[in-house]
Amino acid sequence: MILVGVILLVIGFVTGISILWTIGLALLLIGAVLWVLGAVGHAVGGRRHYW
Repeated sequence: MILVGVILLVIGFVTGISILWTIGLALLLIGAVLWVLGAVGHAVGGRRHYW
C-alpha cells in the first residue's frame, strides 16, 4: 500500500493531476499507520478462529 501511494504521488506530481496526488497521499498515510501497528504487535484486520 505504501508503494502504491508513492507511485501515485509521483505520477500525480509529474502529470499535475491533483486527484492522484490526494489518493497517493491517503494511501501512503494509511499504509504507514498499518505498518506501524503491525510492527508493534497489534493484530490489524486479524481473524478470530473459533475452533
